[in-house]
Amino acid sequence: MGISDTVLIDRDGICDLIPQRPPIVMIDSLLRSDENSTTTCLEVRGDNIFCEEGFLAEPGMIENIAQTAAARMGYFAKTTGSAVPLGFIAAVSGLSVKNRPRIGDTIMTTVAVVNEVIGITIIEGTISLDGNEIARCEMKIFIDMQK
Repeated sequence: MGISDTVLIDRDGICDLIPQRPPIVMIDSLLRSDENSTTTCLEVRGDNIFCEEGFLAEPGMIENIAQTAAARMGYFAKTTGSAVPLGFIAAVSGLSVKNRPRIGDTIMTTVAVVNEVIGITIIEGTISLDGNEIARCEMKIFIDMQK
């Protein structure tokens, strides 16, 4: 799988960090997270609703990046004893997809915070497969802190 021995949150606990529920959950594990970046992994399975013709489709890759950003917020909320906030994609820009992962592949996704201003978080997300970047985009996410 190419994942280090350190997993902060495994598949059983990931739904405590994100608002999505199966069949929309697009991350398996939270591998690392700090103030500036977060990394997750996902094994692409045949029953994934975003798979078509044996590959993960672009909307699934965008959702994977968004859920990695959500896991970042959820993880920090849990570690500080706060409620997990809801986030909504406000914009996606600069989407570049070089390759789509196949069923059975495990992708690693990293989001890096570019800026946080008045309830909007701007992140840069990258998806890697076997150490090679296969997709990237910038995403603006509105954070609803009133939950």
